[in-house]
Amino acid sequence: MHVGAFEARRWAGLVFCPGPGRGVGVRLAFVTAAGERREWDDWYRMVSRVGPHAPDFSYARVEFEVNRESSPKAGAGVDPGSGSIVLEWSRRGDAVALRVMVEAAGRLELIGDAPWGWEGRWEEVGPELSGWRARVPGGKGGEESEIVAAFAGGTGRHPAPEDSGGEVAWRLEVGPGVAGQVAMVAAWGGEEAGRLIGEADAWIDDAHAAWDRRRPRVPGHPELAESIADNLMWTVLIQPETGRLYTPAGRRWIFPAPGSAGSSAPETDDWTIFGWDTFFNALLLATVSRDLAWSTLLAGTGTQYPNGNIPNWRSRRGGTPDRSQPPVGSFAALRLHRAHPDPEALAAAYPALRAWTDWWVAEKNGRPRREGLTPGLLAWGSDTDLVPGPGGVPPWEAGATGHQRAAWESGQDDLPLWDEAEWDPRRQVLAMSAVDLCSYRALDLESLSRIARVLGDAGTAERLAAAYRRLAATMNRVLWSEAAGLYLDELPSGHSSRVAASNFLPLAAGIPDARQATRMIETLRDPARFWGDWVLPTISRDDPAFPDQQYWRGSVWPPMNYLVLQGLRRYGFTALGAELARKGAEMFLADRSRTGGCRENFDARTGEGCGQRFQSWGPLFALGALEELGAVSGP
Repeated sequence: MHVGAFEARRWAGLVFCPGPGRGVGVRLAFVTAAGERREWDDWYRMVSRVGPHAPDFSYARVEFEVNRESSPKAGAGVDPGSGSIVLEWSRRGDAVALRVMVEAAGRLELIGDAPWGWEGRWEEVGPELSGWRARVPGGKGGEESEIVAAFAGGTGRHPAPEDSGGEVAWRLEVGPGVAGQVAMVAAWGGEEAGRLIGEADAWIDDAHAAWDRRRPRVPGHPELAESIADNLMWTVLIQPETGRLYTPAGRRWIFPAPGSAGSSAPETDDWTIFGWDTFFNALLLATVSRDLAWSTLLAGTGTQYPNGNIPNWRSRRGGTPDRSQPPVGSFAALRLHRAHPDPEALAAAYPALRAWTDWWVAEKNGRPRREGLTPGLLAWGSDTDLVPGPGGVPPWEAGATGHQRAAWESGQDDLPLWDEAEWDPRRQVLAMSAVDLCSYRALDLESLSRIARVLGDAGTAERLAAAYRRLAATMNRVLWSEAAGLYLDELPSGHSSRVAASNFLPLAAGIPDARQATRMIETLRDPARFWGDWVLPTISRDDPAFPDQQYWRGSVWPPMNYLVLQGLRRYGFTALGAELARKGAEMFLADRSRTGGCRENFDARTGEGCGQRFQSWGPLFALGALEELGAVSGP
C-alpha cells in the first residue's frame, strides 16, 4: 500500500494506493468566514512551509496561511491576521493517522474522494463508528482492499459539494479567535481504526520526534540536508497506472491532458516527467532515500520513445517526440551508483541510456541527427515531422517555431545565445555548434563509458571512450578561442561574442587542458562578467540582455551552478568551488527562510527567488554545499 500526497494538486491530502490504477484519497477544503472556498490549486498559493517529511513516509507536515498571496519575484506576503492550517500525517504499519490543526475562522472540510477517476469509493458508516469505509476493487489477483477511517473532532454526515461526484465530507467549524483540530485514522488489513483514533495525537507527536532524532544533519549546517529532504519528499508523486514513485519538475508542472486545455476546467494529465529535472532529482533524493532515487531515475529513462529519444517532457497522454533535453542521465546514474551501488538498477537504466546517447548522432537525412556546423560537433534541434498535431501539445506550444522548440530542447529556453542562431529548416537544427550541448555530450560519453565498464560491456565502453576523445579534440580545435580564453559557440560568421554560464561546462566534461582551464577561470572570477554576491548569472553581466533577469536571461539557476561547480572541483579550483557552493547555498537558504519556498531561479542582482515557488531542483544549491562538506549520505 503506497500512502502519500501523491497527486500533484493534493498538497493538502493523501492518496491510498493498494496497487496500480486503484485506490481512494482524502483532501482538504476550507471555507473562510467570508464564504470564500479554498481547495485544489488554492492550497499551492497558501503553502507557507513544507516539511519535515521523512523519506520512509513515517511522518510529514505542511503548513498553510489562509490569505497568503504570492508575488512573481519575492515569494509571498502574508496577512498576519489570516490564520494558519497545519496538516500532519504518519504511517505506522497498516494504518495512517492524519491531523489538521486550524487557527483561522471558517469551516474545514476533509473530503473523501477517488483520485484519477479510480473506482474506489468512500461510504459513511455508523452509528457504531463515526467514519467511512472504502472497498477498493481488486488488482490482477482479484483481491479487494478494505480501508476503514475513523475521526475525532468535527462532525460527519455532511454531503460534499453537489458537483463532486458522490464524495463524502467531514467538517470542522472554527470560530474567530479560537483553534480547532480534527484527526483521522485510516486502517486496513485487520487494523481497527476505531481503536486507533484515540492514539492519533500521541502517535503523530511520537513520529515527529522520532524523525527529528534520526534525520540527517551536518554539524553547524543542519538546514542543508533539511532543505533537500523536505522539498524533494513533498515533490514525490505516483504514476497511477504503474504505481511507480517519481518526481516531476514541481507539483505545478503536471500539464493539462491533451485536448482539454481549452475547457473552463482543463483536466490535468496523470503525470508529467521532465528530462534533465528528473535526473537531477535522483541525485537530490540520493541524500535521503536510495530506493526513491533509483525509482526516480528509472522513471526518467522510462519516458524514452522507441527511437531512443528521452524527451524534453512526457506525460501519460502527451510528450515531445520531436526533441530531447540536456543528456545528463548517465552522469546522474554513475554518481547515484557510486553513492548507492545497485547493479540491478544500473543495468535496468543502461539500455535506455545507451540508446539515448546514440539517438543524438543517429543518421537523419544522410547526416547525424543533431550535427552542428562542423562535423563532429552538435546543435540543438527539433524533429519537426514528429511534432504532435493540434490538441496534442499544451496551448503555449501550439504553433511554436522550430527555433523555439530547439531552444526548449536546450533546457535554457530563452538564453540570449540562441538569439543569434538562425533556424535551419532543412536540417531542423539551429545553425550553430553549441558549446553547452557538446559539453553535455562529452560528459555523457565519458559517464556512460564508465557505466559500461562497471557492467562488463567492454566493447561499448571503448567505443564511447573513443567518441569522447574525438569530440574533445574537435571542441578544442573549433570552439576554443585563444583570444577570449573560452570555448565559444560556432556561428556561420565565426565565434559568437556572447558568453553564458554554460560556456564553462567544458570544465565539467574535462575538455580543456590546465592552461585553458586557468584562462577560463579568469572570466569566471571577473565581477564585471560573472562573479559577484549572487552567482552564477546565466548570461555575462555586461551582456545587453542581463538586465532582463527573465528566466534564462540573466537569472541564477541551480543546475548550471551545480554543473560548473563539478568542473571547478575536477580541475582543482577548490577555493573557488567552495566559494561558489557557499554563495549558492546562502542565497537559496535565505530565500527559503524568508518565503518558505524552493525557488526555480534567482535574480542575479538581488538574490531574490523567482519563477515557481516550489521547483524540484532548487536544493541543488544545498547539495553542492553538502558535497563540499563531504556529507551527502542519507539516513
